[in-house]
Amino acid sequence: MRMHFRHGSRDEPEINLIPFIDVLLVVLIFLMLSTTYSKFTEMQLRLPVADVEAQRDYPKEVIVAVSADGRYSINKNVLPDRSVEAVAAALAAAAGGARDNVVIISADASAAHQSVITVMEAARRAGLVQITFATQSAAQAGR
Repeated sequence: MRMHFRHGSRDEPEINLIPFIDVLLVVLIFLMLSTTYSKFTEMQLRLPVADVEAQRDYPKEVIVAVSADGRYSINKNVLPDRSVEAVAAALAAAAGGARDNVVIISADASAAHQSVITVMEAARRAGLVQITFATQSAAQAGR
């Protein structure tokens, strides 16, 4: 009994990359189409632009000033109470029941962050959803 073994060159296995690339492209297209971009907003905010040249054109505005020590002033009337409820009641009274008024927060640069958040929460409770922040230009800040 004789066994014959082949002595010769072995064929190298060949990897075909085309089906692999096709699968990757299908997965990529699926991920691109199935991705959702959700936006969570409860209040509309107008981000401030530090351009002094532009004129503000808000026919119905409520100006809230926040001092460095956390006192509030609404349309130049100083509030004795600093609670959210008191600020919300004063904002509602200043707005006169209108919901389209713009609340302009003019806070001191060294005012506590919580003081500004209190004004925003009070505006939300009063039903005023348009809020903007007063800024000054760098030239005015250097004076």
